[in-house]
Amino acid sequence: MNDLAPLLTPEGRALLDAVRGTAPADELAVATRLRRDHPAELVSAALGQARLRQRAEAKFGAEDARRMFFTPNGVEQSTRASVAAYRAERMKSLGITSVADLCCGIGGDAIAFARAGIRVLAVDRDAPTAAAARANAEALGLAGLIDVREADVTEVDTAGFDAVFVDPARRGGRGRIFDPEAYSPPLSWAIGAALAAPHAALKIAPGVPHEAIPAEAEAEWISDGGDVKEAVLWFGTEPGAVRATLLPGPRTLLGTGLPDPQVRPVGRYLYEPDGAVVRAHLVADVAAALDGGLIDGTIAYVTADTLRPTPYATAYEITDRLPFNVKKLKALLREREVGILTVKKRGSAVEPEELRRKALPRPQGSRAVTVFLTRVAGAPTMLIGGPATV
Repeated sequence: MNDLAPLLTPEGRALLDAVRGTAPADELAVATRLRRDHPAELVSAALGQARLRQRAEAKFGAEDARRMFFTPNGVEQSTRASVAAYRAERMKSLGITSVADLCCGIGGDAIAFARAGIRVLAVDRDAPTAAAARANAEALGLAGLIDVREADVTEVDTAGFDAVFVDPARRGGRGRIFDPEAYSPPLSWAIGAALAAPHAALKIAPGVPHEAIPAEAEAEWISDGGDVKEAVLWFGTEPGAVRATLLPGPRTLLGTGLPDPQVRPVGRYLYEPDGAVVRAHLVADVAAALDGGLIDGTIAYVTADTLRPTPYATAYEITDRLPFNVKKLKALLREREVGILTVKKRGSAVEPEELRRKALPRPQGSRAVTVFLTRVAGAPTMLIGGPATV
């Protein structure tokens, strides 16, 4: 059932309350019982919505997710609430009081804008998706600030709004779309819409080629809890600027245009830059702050002789360096009485789980060790150690 209207009736809402928290194993029994008094299609829709709400808790939190309405694509493609809240606060700090949210989906960003006190026109051409956005604005008490419109975003007049936010669809029938011009709408159209507004933010895939970023834009990569979530092109801020923002925090690293770090011998410490730093090509800024260099010219691992605190990279103390050799690693783990093995890799074709299974088929003790599969000066190498503490 793509139509949300039956779920918004008193009967539908009562069913949603009745099936809240239903475990997958119990769905058949619950459905059989409820179908005695309610239409089978409505019961199925309520159970389907309950499953979507459970999935959405990871992005929206339990309190909001249990009140909101979702489509399958909406859960998959919507912005994580923490990221949307950060973006809304940044817009608020720019003095923005109204925004046209184009390709609004089920309304995740619109909700964040409204909670920051920003008036929103939320537009999506898909009828069920627009209906979900409208229902979510009402469910969260934000209907007074969010006007949802079902329309083609390329035909919407955004004049009179302080800012435009565009989140083009980056998935098609065959999965992820990597060509920005194959987005819906294309990135070139979104850039044109952005340039016509006083301020704008375009949400794009984190893997966007840097050469595809227009000179008028500021580029920001955002991670949350260490996972890279998105890249954003900002207009009306600092053209040409590049930054990496880490959530929670936020902590923002603004690029200074440094050249690539020098390659140097592996020191006592290895630093693993946050994914947003790597995507933003700001490893050089982290290396400079650590007085460090790269272990290889093609690998984003920084090495240094001293331990310095930084929010932009995780530090490890290296105890051993070995050429890649599973037997030697297995012997070392047995000798060190290792019971917990964490495997990380950059620049290696070996799968971490495969190495873990071969090198430590069963615990040899209680110690924990981290192994980095990488290259050092071009040679396949294993760096062994553990998290460093300041």
